[in-house]
Amino acid sequence: MPTPPRRSPAARPPQRRPRPPVRRKKPRWAMRAVTTLSVVVLASAGIGHAVVTSIDADIARVDPFKDMKNRPRAGHGMNVLLVGTDGRDHITDAERRAYRLGGAPCHCTDTIMIVHISEDRERASVVSLPRDSYAVTPEHTDLTTGQRHRGHPVKINAAYAEGGPNLTVRTVENMTHVKIDHYLEVDFTSFMKTVDVLGGVRICTAEPLKDTYTGLDLPPGTHTLRGGPALQYVRARHVDGASDLSRMQRQQLFLAALIERATSSGILLNPMKFRDVARAVLGSVRADKEFGTAELLDLGRAMRNFSPSSSEFTTVPIGRMGYAVKGVGSTLKWDPRKSERLFRSLREDEPLAAHRSTSRAVRVAVAPQQIRVQVENGTPTAGLGTRVDAALAATGFRTTRQPAGAADRTVKRTVVAYDPRWDRSAKSLATALPGSELRAVKGLGATLKVIAGADFRQVRKVRAENQHQGEFGVMRGDDAGCA
Repeated sequence: MPTPPRRSPAARPPQRRPRPPVRRKKPRWAMRAVTTLSVVVLASAGIGHAVVTSIDADIARVDPFKDMKNRPRAGHGMNVLLVGTDGRDHITDAERRAYRLGGAPCHCTDTIMIVHISEDRERASVVSLPRDSYAVTPEHTDLTTGQRHRGHPVKINAAYAEGGPNLTVRTVENMTHVKIDHYLEVDFTSFMKTVDVLGGVRICTAEPLKDTYTGLDLPPGTHTLRGGPALQYVRARHVDGASDLSRMQRQQLFLAALIERATSSGILLNPMKFRDVARAVLGSVRADKEFGTAELLDLGRAMRNFSPSSSEFTTVPIGRMGYAVKGVGSTLKWDPRKSERLFRSLREDEPLAAHRSTSRAVRVAVAPQQIRVQVENGTPTAGLGTRVDAALAATGFRTTRQPAGAADRTVKRTVVAYDPRWDRSAKSLATALPGSELRAVKGLGATLKVIAGADFRQVRKVRAENQHQGEFGVMRGDDAGCA
């Protein structure tokens, strides 16, 4: 695609000062960016050339940008596509059994994130793209069959199975209009090695987390997870009814904690330790061809002041849950207006948290993301339960997404039923339902119940005292710590 003519300063938007041209010897300036895992291995500024020269040869190479045309224009800052695949070729039989990795991989992407590094190298923004997102692929050749395909609907994680890194990058760029500058692919092995070489990562949970599919079983409290259990934690999709959306939130919390571990422990201040970390991680990842020794050194210098408090985590705003597509299944459809504003922020190098919601959220004691809710329709009005469930989910509550009919269909006033052990959660939920009645029910358990009555009008936005969220539900990296 031809380079567009450079605009004069007068042609720039009035709110932006003209930026002086940046002269660089090589066009690979873009590699100063970082993926979230790269933060772990590159955050030290004092790494010598001799220490990292041998690491370059350990990186497996891919060419995700081959023959790509009509790409989005480059914005300010740097965008890296971080892809986590379900590859498990180097997993031992014991690890397969222990961490429930025995099934055949689908050769899909378990995780897709755009990591944006600001031009001043002071801020990182991580945007998760749900694996079940509705997407339309560009024309491509199927890697398995060799057949040429026209663009067709898929879940976004299937793009990798059909066309590998190239189709994944093309699909993401087509959907976001954000130019991807670099690509890093991590599989199960490299993830576990990263966590182990750092001595484990500390996470906390206010509720028990149990998933029979991955074997995750964590009681409430603080835990230091090593490689295998950490993989269970970030892979779990059956902990609650929110499935992939809550899994992405756990992934973001884990990555923030991982950054905290790397930047606060002093591990990366030792060049020899840095070399060991880098070899463990980069020896089992795949990166684009421009990812080399010079970029590792340059990136280390650029990330000198990086810290968890300078990072932001969010997920693409979802406009429609359960969007059914023939031949594809149930997908998540992005909110067109909110997602466009989000990606425009990346293109224009703006902090995501700067986009504050126009309606002020009421502060509560417990974050809605920590409150599990079952909705029942207590009226004869068809669809009311679905409407209440969707409104609560949009506000952040972990609804079951399976509203039911109440035994009593003559309820006038909306009821929040709760186990007395979860009274703080109940009060937070009731705040989101103005005029609702709190009703204690011993033995109800951790899932609160909302019985929608005839008085229901709306769900009020709420957020916890320590949440720092904007229009896109932005979480700061330092929000991930345990209280």
